[in-house]
Amino acid sequence: MTLLRAIACALPLLFAVPAGAAHCPADMKKIDAALEAGTKLSEADLAEVKKLRTEGEQLHGSGKHQESVEALGKAMKMLGIN
Repeated sequence: MTLLRAIACALPLLFAVPAGAAHCPADMKKIDAALEAGTKLSEADLAEVKKLRTEGEQLHGSGKHQESVEALGKAMKMLGIN
């Protein structure tokens, strides 16, 4: 019974990482679309958004999905994306 409980508790964790991993590409697409549409950000803010977007992609590629989501989230906030 204890083994069954351990498996039942661990099972959601198996799905948590892939779900977070899928979040990153969606956020990158939103950022890219906003940048293509144009923005009224200052050059400094635009450079920061691009830096955060690149950082988010690199973190995603390294398997650091939570850190990627955070970097991409900062870029999205600067662009006014919810």
